[in-house]
Amino acid sequence: MLRATPSTEPDARASLTAMISADPQRLRRRSISLGVPLDDADDVAQTVLLRAWRSVERLENVTPGGMCSWLDTIARNAAVDLARWRARREESPWEEDTTDAHSVAEEVEARVVFDAAVRALHDLPDALREPLLLSAVDQLSAEEIALRLGLTAAAVRQRISRARRALAGCRRSGMLTDDEIAS
Repeated sequence: MLRATPSTEPDARASLTAMISADPQRLRRRSISLGVPLDDADDVAQTVLLRAWRSVERLENVTPGGMCSWLDTIARNAAVDLARWRARREESPWEEDTTDAHSVAEEVEARVVFDAAVRALHDLPDALREPLLLSAVDQLSAEEIALRLGLTAAAVRQRISRARRALAGCRRSGMLTDDEIAS
C-alpha cells in the first residue's frame, strides 16, 4: 500500500486530517478493540496518529476505505509493539532460572512453528492476506470486507478460502511438530 516515492496526490494529509477530525476517538476505540488496556489506549492512538502522519505522503490509496485499512494496519502494529514491550518489561533478570532443557526445547520448537506460520502468512499475496486478516483478526463479515476493499462478498469469501487452503498446505508441508505428526 505504501510506495517509495512521495504521492503526487496533495490531498493525502488533508484526507487524514479530515478523517481524524470527523471521528477523533476512532483510533482510541480501535486500540481498545485490539486488546490494548484502557489506560494505554490514548497512548497507542497517539502513536498510530504519529506514525500515520509521518508516512501519509507515501500512501498510495487515499480513498476513505484505503485510508481506514491503512490506519487499522498501523494500529495493529502499534498494539503488537506495546504487547511486546510489556512482555519484555515484565521479565525480571533477577528471577531464578528454573527452566529445564525439555521446556526450552519445547519453546524453541513452538517458536520455529510460529515463525513458519508468520512467514507463510507474509508470503500470501496481498489480495489473499488482506481479506483473511480482516476476517480473522478484525472479525469483519464478508460483506464488510467487500465494502472496505471494493469487492463483492463472494469474491471476499473465495479469497479467504484460498488463503486458508494455502496456509493449510504450508502446515501440512512442514509446520507440524513431531507430536502432531505422531498423532
